[in-house]
Amino acid sequence: MKTKSVVLPGLLCLVLSVSCSINKMAINAVSNALSGTGSSDVFTGDDDPDLVGDALPFAIKMYEALLSQNPKHQGLLLTTGSLFVMYANAFVQGPAEMLDPIDSYQERLESFERAKKLYLRGKDVLYSALEYKYPGFSVATLQEGTLDPLLKKCKKDDVPLLYWAAAGSFAAYSIDIFDFNLGYNIPEWGAMMARAYELDPDFNEGAIDEFYILYYASLPENMGGDKDKAEIHFQRALEKSGGLSAGAYVSYAKAVCADAQNQNYDAFVENLEKALAIDPDQDKSNRLVNTLSQRKARFMLDNAFDYFQSFDN
Repeated sequence: MKTKSVVLPGLLCLVLSVSCSINKMAINAVSNALSGTGSSDVFTGDDDPDLVGDALPFAIKMYEALLSQNPKHQGLLLTTGSLFVMYANAFVQGPAEMLDPIDSYQERLESFERAKKLYLRGKDVLYSALEYKYPGFSVATLQEGTLDPLLKKCKKDDVPLLYWAAAGSFAAYSIDIFDFNLGYNIPEWGAMMARAYELDPDFNEGAIDEFYILYYASLPENMGGDKDKAEIHFQRALEKSGGLSAGAYVSYAKAVCADAQNQNYDAFVENLEKALAIDPDQDKSNRLVNTLSQRKARFMLDNAFDYFQSFDN
């Protein structure tokens, strides 16, 4: 009896230990499968934006549930954070920008506030991934002069994290430019994106160049704005995407052609028509992005009077 009283607890501990190990392996396997190479194509390659928009909230919560069990998994952190940013941009802020600013004022306001919160949730997840890889990263973004040594340690594999973290942060700030706590971090976000561009200038067929179109065209000169650089990155984005990115044309039309000081209506129309002429099936991995960009292009053409101060009907 004494032998049994010793052996049985020992066997129980062994079984529980094996069970926990198997459970951890299973969670890791699922995490790897759902965040591995090509996993995002399930969303970005779809040609039905409404289907994706309806599915993404569930997908995000599923990834969050996995993260609660596997909080340091880099693939899960990147996928979850980037999905927050993508969803906020494509399915919250984007549709809100197409609402009537007078008749739908309250709905627009609430949607913009929600988009900002979603951007920041995604940013926090992505920052935690960078923090796990480079301890002190989150604090360094708040302390001037302390981020560069950590950015120099970053490698090409870190480019997606740097890109999505910086892009989500800038997007949140663009919604509320009077949030001075966010605005204080603009130099750090700029440094993160610059490092990403240095490590992989061709990332995602010119995604960083597309970001820079808006970045350089939208910021005032005293904060780094530069229309000439926006033009350069527009041409690079077209080159790297093979002219198949509707988003590059839309961003250029909005940020450069419709700029308050530029107001080039003919170029505005020309670039939006080029965006609409793209066949989304030519780049199947980005069908969703092109389809959504073309929706925006049609809206901008139909509402050109909102973008030009002296539009002649």
